[in-house]
Amino acid sequence: MKVEERPSAAVEDWLATIPKAFNIADYLLADRVEDTNAAVTDTNGSYSYRELNELVLRAATALREMGLEPEDRILLVIGDTILFPVLFLGAIRAGIVPIPLNPLLAVEDFRYIIEDSRVKAIVTSGSEAEKIEQAASTSTRVKWIEHDNGLHGPGIGNRILAAAPYDLPIATVSDEVAFWLYSSGSTGRPKGVRHLHRNVAVTIECFSQRVLGLRSSDVVFSAAKLFFAYGLGNGLTFPFAAGARAVYLDARPTPDSVIDLLTSTYPTVFCGVPTLFASLLASPRAPELADVGLRICTSAGEALPPEIGRRFEELTGAPIIDGLGSTELLHIFLANRPGQIRYGSSGIPVPGYEARLVDEDGLTIEKADTIGELVVRGYSAAEGYWNQRDRSLATFRGHWTHTGDKYLRDSDGFYYYAGRSDDMMKVSGNWVSPFEVESALISHPAVLEAAVVPWSDVDALVKPKAYVVVRPGFEPTAELIRDLQVFVKGHLAPWKYPRWIEFVDELPKTATGKIQRFKLRGA
Repeated sequence: MKVEERPSAAVEDWLATIPKAFNIADYLLADRVEDTNAAVTDTNGSYSYRELNELVLRAATALREMGLEPEDRILLVIGDTILFPVLFLGAIRAGIVPIPLNPLLAVEDFRYIIEDSRVKAIVTSGSEAEKIEQAASTSTRVKWIEHDNGLHGPGIGNRILAAAPYDLPIATVSDEVAFWLYSSGSTGRPKGVRHLHRNVAVTIECFSQRVLGLRSSDVVFSAAKLFFAYGLGNGLTFPFAAGARAVYLDARPTPDSVIDLLTSTYPTVFCGVPTLFASLLASPRAPELADVGLRICTSAGEALPPEIGRRFEELTGAPIIDGLGSTELLHIFLANRPGQIRYGSSGIPVPGYEARLVDEDGLTIEKADTIGELVVRGYSAAEGYWNQRDRSLATFRGHWTHTGDKYLRDSDGFYYYAGRSDDMMKVSGNWVSPFEVESALISHPAVLEAAVVPWSDVDALVKPKAYVVVRPGFEPTAELIRDLQVFVKGHLAPWKYPRWIEFVDELPKTATGKIQRFKLRGA
């Protein structure tokens, strides 16, 4: 079954219909001014599309009344509640540029981003207020810091409710920067990624509509948070564009908190990351997931081990649409499809995107099952990195985005993850993919999570080393190490087995669930 890799002509025709004067907040909500169906459910209740639209317009007015002008930047360090879409879309509606951030970042990370982004204002949750105040104390550009104490609490909520819902005229264009996202930093310090208004519309049309088939009757829960690209699409732009209902979990998505939400709100669409799917399956409450009524799931952030995908679908009856996305391209651009799933692969190019593999000289690799760097052409690519010209030139080369991911493509056109370019290792003259070894380890009944990195032996020769988190009920013993090594040898070529295995309580990860292997290489 050979798949088509060229961008769909229908998508290109659709792109031509996006007008020059365009605002993504207006695009999402303008047709739902009188819609009384639920748009958002958070821990404090539900809000209709009519209520959401009014709150967004009030927020646009409030932010302008507080002194923010078009193109000014505002940092949003808040949780997943109704105030996130209200402030995010309210800022965009007024031409102000929101920058959502993970509230759990360290003070030094906040200080770096505050200085790097040159924000004029910050909205922060009460729990992080002290940390943000400390980080912003050296900034000369921050004019005010407002606290999020809930929609009806003192702080930004009261300002929004007191403002008039003034429908500002659209003064933005489709190619204008709408918001920034900071990359998750899986390979180092985060970079400010600038996205245009039209980029959001592209991801909605290409992935939400043409792959997921999201509809107004859907209830969507994204355990992946709103402050990064994957969660922003899942929990905000995709459901709002479809007229569906988004369910928010402000707390950390642990197996218990996720199962509680799934069994109380009964979403039809669940968006997670591989480590969460693995943890849910390992939970003693996993049987409860069989009756929640899921229609479909998505996974991104890290390649989904095939064993996890198959087991979760067997338990819930809902397939997991595993895919590859990035902050630079805003959402998923390679994906499996409903009825066309190959667990272990990242699927095929999403309609509207083109993918190819290139060798170390930048030449296209035509031969199947050959590892190369993945480069992608798509209309949701960011404008570039803020104040990092060299990195922008290295990543965004004309219409092509260089992902830094190593992949191979089979004869049917399905792409299989091999690792980050700097994670690959050559063992006995052969390339070894960390993900391949990790997938073999995870299929062992004793292993919950695994990460594999290159390690040098006494002769300075590189071999695989594995860091393993064991499942509850198993002991990390020398006998288990030998058992795992034999197990991997039985599933992969013999040179690929981990020469060293170290047991750990948890693996270092970004907020998106990506394993930070660079931290393990220096362990």
